[in-house]
Amino acid sequence: MKATIALIMLLLSVAAHGQMLKCTGKDGKIEYATQCPPGTRQEAIGIKSTPSSAPSGSSAAPQKSLAEQDAEFRKRLVEKEEAQAKGAKKTAEDDARRRACEQARAYLKNLQAGNRVAKIDPKTGERIYLEDAGYATEIAAAQRSIDANCK
Repeated sequence: MKATIALIMLLLSVAAHGQMLKCTGKDGKIEYATQCPPGTRQEAIGIKSTPSSAPSGSSAAPQKSLAEQDAEFRKRLVEKEEAQAKGAKKTAEDDARRRACEQARAYLKNLQAGNRVAKIDPKTGERIYLEDAGYATEIAAAQRSIDANCK
């Protein structure tokens, strides 16, 4: 009696490890199952319904523990945040450089047009207008600023 029950259980477990089949009906409808219904054409697709053990001769990677997976996830998360921060910093630097370039070009254009240019004296806080002799040095300084910031 016990032997017949063991034999039935063995046969049921073998049937449970069957192969997946592609079943194509007369109307062209495709289904995937372990047994195709009557009136359909069956085709083996090479997918087992249950995972089999690793083939002999190939070295499967050992399963990582939950703690190792969590540590790897946190590491990837930190790396992603660092990359985003680095990208944001580069974007901010590019924006600052672009603004400095635009300001230097506008200042150079004003100098070349001969417009009056005023500066604030840092000692007294008074407004000082640029004299005609100082335009050449200011134009050279503005051009250096353009060369440094406008690339």
